[in-house]
Amino acid sequence: MIRCVDVRKTYRTGGREVQALRGLSVTIDEPGFYAIMGASGSGKSTLLHLLAGLDAPDSGEVSVCGKRIDSLSERALTTFRRDEIGIVFQQFNLIPTMTARDNIELPGVLAGKNARELRERSTELVGLLGIADRADHRPEALSGGEQQRVAIARALLFAPGVIFADEPTGNLDSRSSEALWSLLASISRDHQTTIVMVTHEPSAAAHCRRVFVMQDGVVRSTIETDGIDASGLAAEYQRHSRTA
Repeated sequence: MIRCVDVRKTYRTGGREVQALRGLSVTIDEPGFYAIMGASGSGKSTLLHLLAGLDAPDSGEVSVCGKRIDSLSERALTTFRRDEIGIVFQQFNLIPTMTARDNIELPGVLAGKNARELRERSTELVGLLGIADRADHRPEALSGGEQQRVAIARALLFAPGVIFADEPTGNLDSRSSEALWSLLASISRDHQTTIVMVTHEPSAAAHCRRVFVMQDGVVRSTIETDGIDASGLAAEYQRHSRTA
């Protein structure tokens, strides 16, 4: 599903070089809910952006859904992002003048998809995500949790094999966050979708099957979460961070 080999990425700002990724290699070979954790500056968001085709590595190989994407043209990347993956950000990125349903359908409208089929798909998705009664409301009338569900529905529009989520509950309260993590876990399990989430919260990572611990631009270790609750995962993460 996902494979990175010796990936490197350096940013240059103000005459200073920042090595975000330093020869990172990682493989995810089966569907599931996965977390990437690490301290600020460890490279976790950079990795997610490369996997989602939002940025390109300086060197190394990046493959997603069985396709090598690091050498694709911008046009080919745009098509790949539309058809093969979904992306969920901390900011909901909804258009305020459009209803929830219209926000969900928008990528399909822009791609020239059939309007009737889009309406059928959006109806299916608002039911799946428990927001059918909010589908005709604009974002200002929705709670933060409801807005993020709309964003997730939009990411699911084309039934992607992989969804990338960057701190998806960063703007939500603890109750809404817990509901969203459970929802993502169920989507991954029930629809055989790979979800890769960047998070700094052990309570979020505890919903995942495996945690990739990043430090200094590489994946230093992994934590298998079977049988571990949030507090146990927090302790494991601290142990891995100290020994990495």
